[in-house]
Amino acid sequence: MSYTATILLLGSGELGREFVISAKRLGARVIACDAYDNAPAMQVADGREVFSMLDGTALRVATEKHQPDFIVPEIEAIRTEVLGQLEGEGFNIVPSARAAQLTMNRDAIRDLAAGELGLTTSRYRYATSLAEVHAAAEHSGFPCVIKPVMSSSGKGQSKVETIQDLEEAWNYACANMRGDRARVIVEEFIAFDYEITLLTVRHKGGISFCPPIGHRQERGDYQESWQPAAMSQGAIEKAQAMAVKVVEALKGDGKGWGLFGVEFFVRGDDVIFSELSPRPHDTGMVTLASQDLTEFDLHARAILGLPVPSVIEATPAASAVVLADRDSEDFGFVGVHAALATDDTSDVRIFGKPVTRPYRRMAVGLAKGSDTDKARELAAATARKVRIEYHDG
Repeated sequence: MSYTATILLLGSGELGREFVISAKRLGARVIACDAYDNAPAMQVADGREVFSMLDGTALRVATEKHQPDFIVPEIEAIRTEVLGQLEGEGFNIVPSARAAQLTMNRDAIRDLAAGELGLTTSRYRYATSLAEVHAAAEHSGFPCVIKPVMSSSGKGQSKVETIQDLEEAWNYACANMRGDRARVIVEEFIAFDYEITLLTVRHKGGISFCPPIGHRQERGDYQESWQPAAMSQGAIEKAQAMAVKVVEALKGDGKGWGLFGVEFFVRGDDVIFSELSPRPHDTGMVTLASQDLTEFDLHARAILGLPVPSVIEATPAASAVVLADRDSEDFGFVGVHAALATDDTSDVRIFGKPVTRPYRRMAVGLAKGSDTDKARELAAATARKVRIEYHDG
């Protein structure tokens, strides 16, 4: 069989799973890689490799074995210096090795945004010890937010109200950080009106934006998202201008094509840069219901050099997560029939993760509505009806 391209996917969670489906619809061959077998994306991919993404030797071996046209990171915790070497040898890193290197760590992308690009951010400092955490909190003031410079889906993040809470927040961040650097960012807590993700697509024809996505978090992890988020035109234009600056700066030596999840805090017409992921974003799961081309379709099109619409529209829709509450390897899902009967626009996506953990996202409920408030109600009702049934006690 002839393929349009071979893609080596680094990280194979639920976002990777949806990306594989989109890429395969466009004729690509995908090799899904992760640290554990039978990860969600592996279940729909053409092949799999099981190794830690922080194992540079294994990463190179997999690349040389499959000779991919594109190497597509889906997670932050990757031996990025090897990606830089591979890019220098002619491999196409998506969107670039520079993007992977800078966004693997919150300190690097924050320094780029605030220092080099002059984007508006919160006050912040870094810390590698409890003593430095205290000094950084004195700079930021209380309340503040403490989070690892490298983690995923908000893990290890705490809002700290008083000096007495700093040690607990430091320990929590260290226990949940990824990689091999015990370092946190301590930043001013922004009293924002709301926060958004601006999905920004850099492609062969230029840069396109999806309508802004609103989202709500708990424990630093997204619980629900909705699109389009109500936002003034002035604030949208400020967010788009900042997004352009940062995605252009991440181009590096690669083409820089792909979808970026750029996060902002919004207060009135003031827009404050928060974070960026150079890949589909978890809050963007809502695009499975809201957009004709999902964030995964757009990422695949951009990577492959295929046309991406200059204007992307969204109908009111929302997503709500289904969480596990314990560790288990023997479980199933019940209530799917009832969930799908919530409303004729409701849908469910079960991720296919082989094990559960407390607060681990296992599925998502989706719904369209006459407006985003109605969609949020329906998505939440859909998600509530999906339950995890544990078989091991």
